[in-house]
Amino acid sequence: MNPICSVCVFCGSRVGNNPAFVRTAEQLGALLVAENIGLVYGGGGFGLMGVVAAEVLKCGGRVTGVMPRFLKNQEVGMEGLTETIHVGSMHERKQRMFDLSDGFLVLPGGLGTLDEAIEILAWKQLRLHDKPLVFIDQGGYWSAFSALMDKVIEGGFASSAIRDQFAVAQDVESSLTMLRSPPGSGVFSPKDRL
Repeated sequence: MNPICSVCVFCGSRVGNNPAFVRTAEQLGALLVAENIGLVYGGGGFGLMGVVAAEVLKCGGRVTGVMPRFLKNQEVGMEGLTETIHVGSMHERKQRMFDLSDGFLVLPGGLGTLDEAIEILAWKQLRLHDKPLVFIDQGGYWSAFSALMDKVIEGGFASSAIRDQFAVAQDVESSLTMLRSPPGSGVFSPKDRL
């Protein structure tokens, strides 16, 4: 089992239209604290990201928010975090969150969530890291993503080894088990690179 001391959570800056998304975010926040795992996230106090961070803080856990300076005027940063790190760009934000984390969990979210998760997956395909990436498939939210990965493989744009580079969990508890599991053993040839 891989040691996980801090995890980066990618998720929506909105709560979505399914109340189960909020409950799942709250469950994740509480479980991270129970497992003594620190949260790294985008630093906002709204949407699912705010829900996860608020729950971790409420339960006495550690929260590190990473926010680009230009978003300070557009987004409301969350007060009372253990640490807030301001960076110069969205690229720096993703790099800093990556550097601070031992693994990644993905809750439902929009374009920003997709951008973050796919970049981490692409970096993994390029062998820039071997940190685990787990999608929490609340209510089948990520089933379309899994289907898209199947299409990428079927279309000949990647080998089936990309399936070993991420996991899909059906609930919060199994997501942490998957996070601690050894990374996939898929072997990439040069043609598998992005």
